[in-house]
Amino acid sequence: MALDPTRTVAELEELRSLTGDADGAQRVAWTETWERARDFLRGKVEGTGAVEEIDAAGNQWFTLRGVSERELLIGGHLDSVPNGGWLDGCLNVLAGVEVLRRIASEGEPPVTVRLVSWADEEGARFGRSLFGSSAAAGSMRDQDELRALKDRDGVALPGALAEHGVSLDEALAASSQLEHAAAYLELHIEQGPVLESLDLPLGVVLGTFGVERSRFTWRGQAAHAGSTPMDKRRDALAGAAKLALYIREIAAEVGGGAVCTSGGVVTKPGIVTSVVETAEQLLDQRHLDAGSLARMLQLARDGAERFAAEENIEVEWERIWSIEPILFDDTLIGFADEAILEVAGASHRLPSGPLHDAAEVARAGIPTVMLFVQSLRGLSHTKVEDTKREHLELAVQALDRLASKTLAWLA
Repeated sequence: MALDPTRTVAELEELRSLTGDADGAQRVAWTETWERARDFLRGKVEGTGAVEEIDAAGNQWFTLRGVSERELLIGGHLDSVPNGGWLDGCLNVLAGVEVLRRIASEGEPPVTVRLVSWADEEGARFGRSLFGSSAAAGSMRDQDELRALKDRDGVALPGALAEHGVSLDEALAASSQLEHAAAYLELHIEQGPVLESLDLPLGVVLGTFGVERSRFTWRGQAAHAGSTPMDKRRDALAGAAKLALYIREIAAEVGGGAVCTSGGVVTKPGIVTSVVETAEQLLDQRHLDAGSLARMLQLARDGAERFAAEENIEVEWERIWSIEPILFDDTLIGFADEAILEVAGASHRLPSGPLHDAAEVARAGIPTVMLFVQSLRGLSHTKVEDTKREHLELAVQALDRLASKTLAWLA
């Protein structure tokens, strides 16, 4: 069976009709709509000879046995955020179906090929992203915290998992799925504006950013807004405001794609007639290089201390969460570049700011690479998310070329 990228686009449209509405995609993990999408996938793989298995973490696998037990994995996720886009996640999986069809039609492959749809990449319902892939990678170490998670209706995560045949206590048994994995490939929409700004349809992902998330708590003195002179104020919000602007300078100074975001500030007493006594500020910093990321954090902390002194206030720093940068495999990056050049004529290498299941697989020591396809206006996680149809077709072709090169490498 020859590769047919137009079929992938048609199946994406079919899935959109099946699992979306006027507000966008509704394939939130651990819901009936998500299961409808998984059943849809089951039907599309039928006929390839690949055998389905749902692992202990709820990941959906389709295995096409090859000459060798070494495995080429191709994967992505079907789940979406509420009111999400029609391509985020499901492009990866349905493009993989088309590649699997092509490989299966040519007889027994030299190594085993497996398509995986990871469970709950988005974390939209319970706030825990990369559930299935982190369980398989063995990096899920927050079981006690997971047990306490509830959705907006008060449903606890363990109960929701049980409704879909998954036990939180047994989820880590999914790590057996990666025992013979020799390479992992993932295609994803870029979710950003870089490729569009370069007028390129496709790019190769170098890795995923490391992340430092911090809370800065600024403490000043509440005072009457009308009777306190400006030079006598100890305004906690002034320190937060200075840091919110300073992080632009940090990103520019460090360079290399550094990004910093002051994502939220909560003030107390929070009334218009009082100088702010306390301001809690959330900071997100990301970089592909671990040393640069550490420097960004130190610059932010040093700046906060300086601004606190300038405003005669106090500041405390607390790390909320961090994850190290994940770099993808050099050999596979080279194959990905070649594949894109063959189908599109030009390629570009770029990091990924968002996290992906591929990062968890790479963390487990498995050679990994991702392809990005251009996102129109750089928008994702919204019903207006879109990619040109011709670019989607090129993406399927590039993933297929990449799979062929990787199979030859592993054989």
